[in-house]
Amino acid sequence: MVPSAIDQALVLAAQPGWTVIFTGDNLTRLLGGLWTSVSVAGLALIFGIPLGIVLGALRIMHNPVLRAVLRLYLEFFRIIPTLVILFLFYYILPREMGVQVDGETIAVVAFGLWVAAEISDVVRGALISVPSHQVDAGKALGMNGLQLLWYVRLPQSVNLMIPATINLAARVIMTTSLLLLISVIDVITVGQQIMEANRMSHPDSAFWVYGFVFLLYFIVCWPLARIAQALEKRAKERNNG
Repeated sequence: MVPSAIDQALVLAAQPGWTVIFTGDNLTRLLGGLWTSVSVAGLALIFGIPLGIVLGALRIMHNPVLRAVLRLYLEFFRIIPTLVILFLFYYILPREMGVQVDGETIAVVAFGLWVAAEISDVVRGALISVPSHQVDAGKALGMNGLQLLWYVRLPQSVNLMIPATINLAARVIMTTSLLLLISVIDVITVGQQIMEANRMSHPDSAFWVYGFVFLLYFIVCWPLARIAQALEKRAKERNNG
């Protein structure tokens, strides 16, 4: 006898809610969504970190106009919520410029500019923390501004930049949870699709799916946080002798 749709629904409902994660290709889809989130964050960091280093170096120059412009750039990305920035780049700029850009590219650009703003402040703070007598010694050796930056300031400040950069990387990965709002199929979007598809057969699927998504984010971000803490502690011990 062929089981009816009602019998099949009853059999599914009798199964624990966590089984929905491993039903069909749901696990593969969730991992694929996580890869999308991590890849967007990674590309944004690859784009934003070098730009942020350049902007941070420019912020220590004795040019009040340039410093004011770069400060305004930083404050824009600090004051405006990331969600608003994503909407601005996804809905407004392509329409005004008459171009069609996919959501992942928009996210990489938006997050990359945000990363550049944050990194610029990290770099500026690290560069100005170099003792002035070492900068004066470089000047006494006849070094120009670029040589002072490359041979004196950067080597001594890089240990201060790395922990903050790793912390920022974890923040970017967590912020990719907003990607579902611009139609990017990330891990949150896949989770919602799985819950909608199994809403009737597994009423408690939301708890298990969101719990699994939390676990995935934790697996990715927790090691980064621990590495940043260890590097920050080592930098403090080195500075304190």
